[in-house]
Amino acid sequence: MSQASVKRAFAKPRVSVVVPCRNEAAHIGPFLESLSRQQTDSIDIEVLLADGMSTDGTRERIASLQRKCAYPLRLIDNPQLIASTALNAAIRAASGDIIIRMDCHTEYAPDYTLQCVRTLEKTGAGNVGGPACTRAEGWIPRAIAAAYHSRFSTGGARFHDQDFEGYVDTVTYGCWHKSTLLQLGLFDESLVRNQDDELNLRLIRSGGKIWQSRSILSWYRPRKTLSSLFRQYLQYGFWKVPVVRKHRIPGSWRHLVPGVFVLSVLMLLIVSILGLVAGEPPWAVLDDWLLLGSVTLYGAASMAASFAAAKRNGWNLLPVLPAVFLVYHVSYGIGFLSGVVYWLTKANPSAPVAVRFTELSR
Repeated sequence: MSQASVKRAFAKPRVSVVVPCRNEAAHIGPFLESLSRQQTDSIDIEVLLADGMSTDGTRERIASLQRKCAYPLRLIDNPQLIASTALNAAIRAASGDIIIRMDCHTEYAPDYTLQCVRTLEKTGAGNVGGPACTRAEGWIPRAIAAAYHSRFSTGGARFHDQDFEGYVDTVTYGCWHKSTLLQLGLFDESLVRNQDDELNLRLIRSGGKIWQSRSILSWYRPRKTLSSLFRQYLQYGFWKVPVVRKHRIPGSWRHLVPGVFVLSVLMLLIVSILGLVAGEPPWAVLDDWLLLGSVTLYGAASMAASFAAAKRNGWNLLPVLPAVFLVYHVSYGIGFLSGVVYWLTKANPSAPVAVRFTELSR
């Protein structure tokens, strides 16, 4: 074996952590501090922060922390302001053979990067990651987190299951070989939200696999209010539509259910109002029964899911859980229907999307 081959055989994997950020002055310090606790004895690590031209002191905070970091820390400009362009800029500038995506609002286990690299090498998957674990403080955030892990709100998405290990259709954040991302064409920069799901859909449709490992641990902090949760899932629903249009098929049929539910109830409600105006003809009576049945069935399912979530996470959450489930479903459904109308009637493809579907929801 040549000297060069020996060096390659014993060389540490080079890992580039890419992080999109914008106006994160309150979170960037704790995030970088958590990164400093990563176990990196067997890997070389660099961190690339792609900043969306922050105006709250984030950039100055990063500059002050660069000198204290035990690893190379680079700040990259992201004038397009959105996560997909931030990630692509960081990936292109990365020197590592392995890319790990992270987020400023998440806490990571000390062995997170190490477990990502080990799992990527062990499984041979195109993308690996951990389950979507949460940590929340306060009554509403705890209820939002409890509903987040319920099959009733997520449609059985496996990455919401903290105990599942195996092949999935998407994972939280992700870890890839850089070559895999380049072959896929990186993240779709036309997407403000759902760029991760869309990339994973392309990976699977190209023959790749995605593996979720329980050893890859991180804890996401959910929204603090129902209004911010509503804005978050309104945007998720809206930006799911261009993904479906692009691939001519949803990544999962569960993505369509909230929109169908909201549309069905809305149509039944409109017909019911027309029936009142028309003097309650027979067809209006049937519609009223269908509307009542739909609402009753949803209410019963919501209460059952609320009792199950409260049993796992605390009975004091029970009074607010039905409202949290309703926000998850209705906001996503309205967002999805708004996206359908928007892209069907969009006269100018280059016209900017309404601010409520693009602004930061925190």
